[in-house]
Amino acid sequence: MAKKLMKGNEAIGEAAVCAGALNYFAYPITPQSEVAEYLCWRLPEVGGAFVQAESEVAVGNMLFGAACSGKRVFTTSSSPGISLMQEAISYMAGAHLPVVLINIMRGGPGLGGILPAQSDYFQATKGGGHGDYRTLVLAPASVQEAVDLTILAFDLADKYRNPVMIIGDAMIGQMMESVEFPEKYREQNDPAESDWALNGAKGRESRILKSLYLDPEKLDENSFMLANKYDMMKKDEIRYELYNISEKNRLLVVSYGTMSRVIQTAIDEIGEEEGISVGLMRPITLYPFPGQQLYDEAVKPNIEKVLSIEMSVGQMVEDVERFVRGKKPVEFSGRTGGIVPTPDDVKGYIRKSLGIEK
Repeated sequence: MAKKLMKGNEAIGEAAVCAGALNYFAYPITPQSEVAEYLCWRLPEVGGAFVQAESEVAVGNMLFGAACSGKRVFTTSSSPGISLMQEAISYMAGAHLPVVLINIMRGGPGLGGILPAQSDYFQATKGGGHGDYRTLVLAPASVQEAVDLTILAFDLADKYRNPVMIIGDAMIGQMMESVEFPEKYREQNDPAESDWALNGAKGRESRILKSLYLDPEKLDENSFMLANKYDMMKKDEIRYELYNISEKNRLLVVSYGTMSRVIQTAIDEIGEEEGISVGLMRPITLYPFPGQQLYDEAVKPNIEKVLSIEMSVGQMVEDVERFVRGKKPVEFSGRTGGIVPTPDDVKGYIRKSLGIEK
């Protein structure tokens, strides 16, 4: 299929259509409002439906009800909106419901600002709601990867019957890049083929989808069922990318999303101009985090330090420290508030970490 030049938010909307996800519930909030603007006319073309709710709280509960039908359902929002859905996300995880949530992050805390930030790592990866649950979290670094991971997210949600979240910053949502979509678009799935969905108890016993268990033994059983599911994710769904890894590396940088693209440029430039060799590990799944893979790279004898670079005041660095297990020093550098570090900024972070004066 020929490549198309598309804004990230619109490409994400088209990717959902491509995945056969024709049931969309959302509330407008920048910097992702173009997804809703795009889908309000695109979904009717393919027999889909877009319901604009009165609030993000309402969106969460609409997702719960629609997901029970067995059809592919999703929402897009931004940081404070996702915060308002956290109760419903916990309910959906507890009820084993597949749903895709796409978060085009803004700065925070509070209302923050609408410029690029990576302020929601904690919220996405640690479970922003209550209880022992997790969402599988994917972090694209380009518009094409946002398309690919959106399609994948629906498959993973169905595979594990669990919420899957995609997080990207405002650059992903607002930039325009060339993208390709699969030649064949999927049909909307048939709930009648599901062995769990609520599609009418005709000729079979009734089904109940719930997260309320007043019997402590039943709640304990459900919680460990979820935990086993997350162990399967850790075994089968870890994704990451390595860049410029060699025995010459003195420093291993860890970064995700569009920030990693800035870092790749800085690594190329500082290597060519100053002879400083730096490797990059980019987690694509933030949960499950590629912890063992990070450890294996960090403990190599040529690595002096590990540096986490983020568009936050240091959220992912806590996981980096946890998985490096004290074998090498771990440091953090970054900016927040919508300030995107430049390649020159990153080169400065690298020199500072390695104790190099310029």
